[in-house]
Amino acid sequence: MADQASLPLCLRLSYSTGHFLNDLCASMWFTYFLVYFHSVLGFDSFYAGVLLLIGQVTDGICTPLVGYESDRHASCLPYGRRKSWHLIGTVSVVLSFAFIFNPCLGCTENTPQWAELIYFIPFIVIFQFGWAATQISHLSLIPELAKNEHDKVELTAYRYAFTVMANITVYAVAWALLHFQEGEETQSDKMDTLGRQDIPIFRTLALIVVGVGALFSLFFHIGTKEKRPSYSHLVDTEDPDAGPLPDEHKPPGPPQPLLLWKHWLVEPSFYQVALLYMCTRLIVNLSQTYIAVYLTRSLHLPKNFIATIPLVMYVSGFVSSFLMKPINKLIGRNLTYFLGLLAIAAFAAWVALDPELGVAVYGAAVILGSGSATILVTSLSMTADLIGIHSHSGAFVYGAMSFTDKVANGLAVVAIQSLYPCHTQICCPACTPFFHWVMVTVTGAVAVVAALSLSSIMIWPVRVRFRHVMRPLP
Repeated sequence: MADQASLPLCLRLSYSTGHFLNDLCASMWFTYFLVYFHSVLGFDSFYAGVLLLIGQVTDGICTPLVGYESDRHASCLPYGRRKSWHLIGTVSVVLSFAFIFNPCLGCTENTPQWAELIYFIPFIVIFQFGWAATQISHLSLIPELAKNEHDKVELTAYRYAFTVMANITVYAVAWALLHFQEGEETQSDKMDTLGRQDIPIFRTLALIVVGVGALFSLFFHIGTKEKRPSYSHLVDTEDPDAGPLPDEHKPPGPPQPLLLWKHWLVEPSFYQVALLYMCTRLIVNLSQTYIAVYLTRSLHLPKNFIATIPLVMYVSGFVSSFLMKPINKLIGRNLTYFLGLLAIAAFAAWVALDPELGVAVYGAAVILGSGSATILVTSLSMTADLIGIHSHSGAFVYGAMSFTDKVANGLAVVAIQSLYPCHTQICCPACTPFFHWVMVTVTGAVAVVAALSLSSIMIWPVRVRFRHVMRPLP
């Protein structure tokens, strides 16, 4: 019976490629955005943080709105409501992303930074809208394609495996570009620090990301067939303006209540999962955002380490992602997430106790990568569990979860950047301990909050405690 319920390999692979472009761009965005704008283009650290905040807030606002619209228009999009939004998002990302990692066109050395700030904002807004549309539509397909718990875990694990592969691709290409640059430089002009001479590296990397990602998105649209939703077994007695529901492929058994977006807002489990998901994303995204500056400013490592260390992190994450399904079967969701938190806590303790890691940074990167993969896959699976049979409003749930993490990430980055002791490209002695403790805080301190959130879920398990606001058909 389990074999019959398993999804075809072709479907799993084609679905998993649908977020590859987003993952490639996100890898560059989180790992290299601050480094590029502050250390390469020479932006003030606060301005760089503001640009990242604008992107995160745009993403945070767009995700629930796209989710709501995707859930709402169930039958008027012949291509498929999820895939239509995915296509819109893909086109937006392709058209805007390369401009972000390219200097301001027409600007000179005398152009004020506020003018350059205004130049980049439209491209960032378009990119983040596209990223949000692609992410939410892709996530919303999980509960629609997989109808049992283990298939959802497997689909999420495949998705994350491609996420890790995307990150590995970005860091491998970045390493190759940096290595090629070093080979061209003579010993006299060789520079181990980042500067404007590295602009071609990031421009080339962005173009490669867009080209490769677009090909994988094409494979997703060809290989993934979206099923038309059937809502004849769902009843909405609260919203007479919602219009008639499709009446096709009616399943046996009594009708079930239709859970609209507004009903999620009164579900306690909705907030439990949202808090856990937000903490998970804070750990994963902030550690990815500050790992490059931590390596160059706190550990004073050569610039090629901004590619090799993240690469080590995501190779370990890639291996860990394939262990998620058997571990979930063996010990369950909650304990699997707890194991990931233990790895994150071990990394934070190691960094806190050893300010000068040296070559040991490779071991710390393995621990952080494994822990991040574990908590991210598990938190996404918990979200899919929360949605359950209510996939018709699943996009709103994913959008709301993403809203919390994007806004929290943006505010956290601006707060950190405003406390940054140096506002120029030249690093002062205070930078060394500053980013050391940033890495400890964004992993260890946030992991404590995540543990408290996990405790609430273990006491009050995740499920829809649906109020009697609906009634089945007579």
